[in-house]
Amino acid sequence: MGNSMAQEAVKNTYMLHEDEKIGTVKIADDVVAMIAALAATEVDGVAAMNGNVANEFLSKVGVKGLAKGVRVEIFNKKVKVELAITMEYGFNIPATCQRVQNKVKNAIVNMTGLEVTDVNIRIAGINVSH
Repeated sequence: MGNSMAQEAVKNTYMLHEDEKIGTVKIADDVVAMIAALAATEVDGVAAMNGNVANEFLSKVGVKGLAKGVRVEIFNKKVKVELAITMEYGFNIPATCQRVQNKVKNAIVNMTGLEVTDVNIRIAGINVSH
């Protein structure tokens, strides 16, 4: 079992920086997914990532739950992100999604230095607050 764990860890971790004198910096894809999820929920009009309410995120669902509505593929330091989000009722969907795409892209670039090639969004639902 220990062996498959090691392979799993290698498969989902990506080199960000290598310096032969000091060492390496690596990042797991679920961390990149988490950055994307947090960035998306900062945009007005986004109710949740796939059903999780934004401010209750980390306390209730933890890292794994937070990134649940996000798929990240990293290849050659290029990132493709797919987000499933719940929108607030009354917001313009194309405009809001464009803001989410920009916010997610900038957050990943600024925090990891990886290049973001795609941010694809699927509207999973509309939140109607009473």
